[in-house]
Amino acid sequence: MKIDGRFWLTKDGQSFLGTGRIELLERIDKIGSIHAAAKEMKMSYKAAWERINGMNALSDQPLIERTTGGRGGGGTKLTPYARELIATFHRLNELHRQFIDRFSEAGNDPERLARILSRTFLTTSARNQLPATLSSVEVSGLHATLTLALSGSDVLTSTITAKSVYNMGLTEGCDLYAIIKSSDIHIASERPSTDTTDNILSGTIESLESSGDNIEIALRLSGGTLLIALEQRDSLHHFQVGMGAYAIISPLHIIIGL
Repeated sequence: MKIDGRFWLTKDGQSFLGTGRIELLERIDKIGSIHAAAKEMKMSYKAAWERINGMNALSDQPLIERTTGGRGGGGTKLTPYARELIATFHRLNELHRQFIDRFSEAGNDPERLARILSRTFLTTSARNQLPATLSSVEVSGLHATLTLALSGSDVLTSTITAKSVYNMGLTEGCDLYAIIKSSDIHIASERPSTDTTDNILSGTIESLESSGDNIEIALRLSGGTLLIALEQRDSLHHFQVGMGAYAIISPLHIIIGL
């Protein structure tokens, strides 16, 4: 079983634009003739003209304009407004397909679909919401250690409760988000001692922005992920754009989102 859906734009309760109507407009724009465009689509001229009239009746502005005379004997072309509508339709249709594809991850599992819906509409104040894949789960007593693969070769370790692993249905290979507040990321100019359980990720400082008593540091990791950290302004002299630096993050400060 697969979740699917067709994309239509309606106006005043009536069908306005769909894939077939957009294709008709695009063929008219390319050929310059309603009759020839209808023929290419194996559609009668009457059916094509009815669709165009229907769209024009609902549109805020005309979609086609006739040209007369000239070497080609005249024809039909789209208005600039029609071309804007086509571009808008394609963009909305692309987003709709991405939305449906995310639903399709659930297959025939309603509970998984519910989790995907929660993830789709989740909004948090945390600056860092990093897409990741769960590489491994190790449960020990009340706690669990998760290994998260970010883009490239960067890896994070997160510690959450074992009950959370069960409630969220976390399994190896599933996609999730590593959510980290910017104030929970410490930036160092030198690599700290390896005798620590903290995550240590290397990268390059991409930007520095100071405001009040704080400085916002954007660190681009070697694998491409961008981290945003918040430090005290008095540490500004330690950093500059383009220099290598390290992000230090406690596993306890990495929240898991689906």
